[in-house]
Amino acid sequence: MTLLFADGWFGPEPGDWQSVWLDRYPGSKRFVQDDWDAPVREDWVARLDEALAEAADPPVLVAHSLGCLTVLHWLAAGGDRPVRGALFVTPPDVEENPEPALAGFAPIPRRRLPFPAVVAASANDRWMTPARARYFAGVWGAGFADIGLVGHLTGAHGPWPEGEKLVAPLLREDGSGIEKRKSPELT
Repeated sequence: MTLLFADGWFGPEPGDWQSVWLDRYPGSKRFVQDDWDAPVREDWVARLDEALAEAADPPVLVAHSLGCLTVLHWLAAGGDRPVRGALFVTPPDVEENPEPALAGFAPIPRRRLPFPAVVAASANDRWMTPARARYFAGVWGAGFADIGLVGHLTGAHGPWPEGEKLVAPLLREDGSGIEKRKSPELT
């Protein structure tokens, strides 16, 4: 498996960048949640673990929105299946931007990732400020990429070739090209 897609709340959208990438990268897979509209953390984490158990080779996780927190909670719950790396795209701040339907995903895990990762944050995402995204990238030991004024990077953005430049270093065998960050203090 090349890429494993962890979609966010409400699931995939027709023609979204994840669907384009799924077609572009042979061996990639998108796993399905039982209920996209009413997310339950334990259920979402279980689906991720099942998808990783089916992987013949360690994949690169491409997580969007609530899919990012699913990966983090999987790790916090002891998830230890092999993963090559992760691209976290516009993760939601369920602590500072509370949404009752997502309350079960708070608090956001704060632990260093055991694999290379990049956090891609939008300058105008209503779900997380750039400062908080940068803070979390540091806590997780991930690289940080400012992806501009793209909102929450939903399906309206089509193929998103800039994102492919972010995932490319993660697809390298050694994960080289990912700048690790030191954990900053939250201010």
